[in-house]
Amino acid sequence: QVQLVESGGGLVQAGGSLRLSCAASGRTFSRYVMGWFRQAPGKEREFVAAPNWTGGRTYYADSVKGRFTISRDNAKNTVYLQMNNLKPEDTAVYYCAARMEGPGFALSSSYEYWGQGTQVTVSS
Repeated sequence: QVQLVESGGGLVQAGGSLRLSCAASGRTFSRYVMGWFRQAPGKEREFVAAPNWTGGRTYYADSVKGRFTISRDNAKNTVYLQMNNLKPEDTAVYYCAARMEGPGFALSSSYEYWGQGTQVTVSS
């Protein structure tokens, strides 16, 4: 089992940057594919970034492409989401999630474990 804890959210002005962290428990962290999702008030949870399960390519939502970067440090059991040039429409609760192999990197239903979320608010 994997437990995930996000941190790094906060209030930032448009054009600013934040780096979210997701710390995972468990010795098998390296076996999991990690992704980031977000949910804005009144909207459904949406995909932000994740690699496919083979690790050969990383995918980003069109709305964040070129601004956000996902990375991981297996030695620290941590996955990161670097967010640059933030926009008010990026305001949401951000969640990290973990899954094993298989298709569906952009589908929340394919992820087994979720963190509690961290709030990101971007002011205009």
